Amino acid sequence: MKKVVFLIVSMVLFSCSEKPVPEPDTLLDEEVMVDILYDTAILQAVEAYLPDKLTTNNIKIKNYIYSKYNIDSVTYYQNQRYYASDSRKYRDMHTEVMERLEFEKTKTDTLLKQEKMGSKEPIK
Repeated sequence: MKKVVFLIVSMVLFSCSEKPVPEPDTLLDEEVMVDILYDTAILQAVEAYLPDKLTTNNIKIKNYIYSKYNIDSVTYYQNQRYYASDSRKYRDMHTEVMERLEFEKTKTDTLLKQEKMGSKEPIK
């Protein structure tokens, strides 16, 4: 409940200002930020459902993201905050992430179904 109240208060405060969050020193392209959100969602799902998998392979989510996108924690957090300050844009970015996740799930489900049926035709 406290989180909901905090979120509402934050949104009201951010909406009262023209530019509530300054542009980061190193602004990541919106598509790159969507890729980061997508990768983070995948890694968090792995961490939730197969917690030993990341530990066994010595993978820390944040470090993996920083390394893959050649950014540091400050750049990550500044961009996260900057994009989150525009609730419509951030919602659209998350919608795109959800669509990509759904596409990959459908593709995987189809592959598994084909494998069970013995078919080896590639999926388009």
